[in-house]
Amino acid sequence: MVSKHILRQCALAATIATVSIAAYASHSWNNYHWARTTSSFTLQVIDSVSSDWNDELSLSLSQWSQSQKLDLQITGSDDSTRARKQCRAVAGKIKVCNAAYGFNGWLGLASINIDSQGHITRGTAKMNDSYSSYFASQDERRHVMCQEVGHLFGLGHTSEDGSSQQTCMDYSTDPQSTAPNQHDYAQLEAIYNHLDSYNSYAIGAALTAESKDVPPMGIRVRKGVFDEMWAAPDGKGGIWVHHVTLAPGHEHTELLD
Repeated sequence: MVSKHILRQCALAATIATVSIAAYASHSWNNYHWARTTSSFTLQVIDSVSSDWNDELSLSLSQWSQSQKLDLQITGSDDSTRARKQCRAVAGKIKVCNAAYGFNGWLGLASINIDSQGHITRGTAKMNDSYSSYFASQDERRHVMCQEVGHLFGLGHTSEDGSSQQTCMDYSTDPQSTAPNQHDYAQLEAIYNHLDSYNSYAIGAALTAESKDVPPMGIRVRKGVFDEMWAAPDGKGGIWVHHVTLAPGHEHTELLD
């Protein structure tokens, strides 16, 4: 039997999903953000991608680091098949991975762990190589990489109907939609325009723990045309929230009617 506590948390996630459907004027993902005590911060990245994704990862990190609010630095790497398959989250950091995760319906998967105070404490971005034919286009590789990484800062989508705003945070196939645009940087300014009482990100070379378990997907709390959102309690008073980018052929096109 599902506990009342889990049902309450999933109901909260459903409410979050409802109010976080992005409009171009504001595409914050429910104001999720990393807690920090300074106006800008360095977010450490663990590189767990194979060599054929190195260029896309490096480009994405460089582009997002143009924000005045955050700087992304690779401080660790493990591109072994096992590490990429597991893609275990690390406290205070983000990890970016690729592997053949199977024909499960998703092309990209961004997962963030939210603590009891509503702050991001860790995150992972996965690119699913099982749909390698889709990734034959470098524009699409750059688009998906940039978008999944962008979710890990608390950004949502600028549109969810396939229209283009010439940003990687939309769901278009516009070749100009492969990188952040000025609106994305402005949204990060808005999300991180205050200070918190603590830091939820790792500072310096401090050792941080890797999750031993794969975070549960939980239940689907929102269904979009090109994406889904899933949520599950983390067993520590927080919640895992997952942004799923659907693979071609798995879109909910009936919602366009």
